[in-house]
Amino acid sequence: MAKVTQKQEHPRGRMQEVVGEVVSNKMDKTISVKIFRRVRHPKYGKFMKKTSVFKAHDEKNEAKRGDTVRIEMCRPLSRTKRWRLTEVVARGQAELEGVQV
Repeated sequence: MAKVTQKQEHPRGRMQEVVGEVVSNKMDKTISVKIFRRVRHPKYGKFMKKTSVFKAHDEKNEAKRGDTVRIEMCRPLSRTKRWRLTEVVARGQAELEGVQV
């Protein structure tokens, strides 16, 4: 009789996760997320705030502009999309379009 062994699943490693703010949700199933990071200036040593904007896949179109979201790195989904929405951490202010306060 042949011995049956279970396949060992190789973990893909730790997927990189970042938290950022949604700046655009006008595309279908895609959001633009702005993240902030602090980097040290190579010559002067001062810490500076730098930003990056990532396109993330939002399958259910649940994230709105102003929300704080957590995204994780994934395989390339399109030319610019390399991230996937994991969860909506906090809801932002509701947009009031055309209303003067």
